Amino acid sequence: MAIDVTMPQMGESVVEGTITKWLVKEGDVVTEDQALVEISTDKVDTEIPSPGAGRIAKIVAAEGQTLPVGATLAVIEPAGAEAPAKLKVVAPKAAPKPDPAPAQVKPAPPPQPAPTPSPQPMQAAGAGLREAETDAGGPRRFSPVVLKIAAEEGIDLSHVPGTGIGGRVSKRDLQRYLDTLRKGGTPSVAARPQTNGVAQSSSRPATSPASTTQAPAQTGPGFKPPVYQPIEGDIVESFTRRRKLIAEHMVYSKTHSPHVGTVAEVDVTSAMRLREKHRDEFARREGFNLTFLPLAAAATVRALKEFPRMNASVVGDSVVTRRAINLGIAMDTDEGLLVPVIKAAEGMSVVGIARAIETLRRKVAEKKITADDLAGGSFTLSNPGREGNLYGFAIINQPQVGILRMGEVKKRPVVVEVDGADAIAIRTMMYLALSYDHRVVDGVLGNSFLYRAARILEEADFEL
Repeated sequence: MAIDVTMPQMGESVVEGTITKWLVKEGDVVTEDQALVEISTDKVDTEIPSPGAGRIAKIVAAEGQTLPVGATLAVIEPAGAEAPAKLKVVAPKAAPKPDPAPAQVKPAPPPQPAPTPSPQPMQAAGAGLREAETDAGGPRRFSPVVLKIAAEEGIDLSHVPGTGIGGRVSKRDLQRYLDTLRKGGTPSVAARPQTNGVAQSSSRPATSPASTTQAPAQTGPGFKPPVYQPIEGDIVESFTRRRKLIAEHMVYSKTHSPHVGTVAEVDVTSAMRLREKHRDEFARREGFNLTFLPLAAAATVRALKEFPRMNASVVGDSVVTRRAINLGIAMDTDEGLLVPVIKAAEGMSVVGIARAIETLRRKVAEKKITADDLAGGSFTLSNPGREGNLYGFAIINQPQVGILRMGEVKKRPVVVEVDGADAIAIRTMMYLALSYDHRVVDGVLGNSFLYRAARILEEADFEL
């Protein structure tokens, strides 16, 4: 029986993935768990292992194709199966044929939101090409993948130099053109295909990034803010795929969860003294430095144990109070924010949490983070950094109901009580800001949870 290789679920909020590179070809014999293909999602880049041993009977998805979770990527004929001619393979429906009239590619069409693309069969060499009329006159040939990327990025294909037969623009040509734009360069104008041995060039002058990429148009009813049109000297950067999906997640969270924010002032003097006392010995024993983050994470986990409804997820019209505390730790990367998860943190000591954070930090830095590392979070802790961060309210990581954001740790004068009298002392202070989903969490619960997390940090009763 044939084995389907499908697009896996790469995290709770991931609905699709892009084929970046096939590591095998049709006819290759593979073993179970052998890496077959590299895929990219908004969360992580990873390899898909073979679900069984056998021979690659058919590769369904092409490199560069974006497919939904569950879509078939390839078919494996198990060892000992019949000849491939007798193998029953269900191929996806063919893409609809283009209209007879050539599509008119207008300069810099603004990107529009599009539904999740459906699987399309891999094109044979030279197949699936479409003609489009360029500003220079005369048709040029483009593949569906090139047309799709150009539409998403707002690129006029008449400006893209083609290195293929007859001046055809390949995906690599388009990617090179986009890289030049993002670096602030000025790509050269594409030459028209040769006719009767004579190359005809476009009379249009070389264009700058500002003239080839327009700001996205505003859609939908109601108020439409003015659209800024880039001018000479502006730097235009198209959203990466990860940034687009992060934006979609943030907008979804703000429009579906009624966010409420509350702030607590925390005296972390005792916690910082504890860290300083054990810092050198901890570094020698563990091989990495002890930061304040594990102490804040441990306090958050203890508070979640006492207020389990904060450790919940919204599922349709229901709320699920989760047994395991899977604490997400927001970490910044060059391509956007990632939230790797400490699984079963309720059973960990401060040292165990510190080790887990360090392991995840290294995997993010080395780009070895996996989909499993990012999945299953039940509550999130965010630490945006030290410089100029008094406090702020983070957006809830769906489908969770709360996120705790740390402010800058800073010494300042405060009023304290000494021997029954008020006095001014220099203390190490920090703000904790909680954002919670008012559909599930009421003000009393949110404030009680935040108060308890703050007091645990102030008491600094941690074993290091």
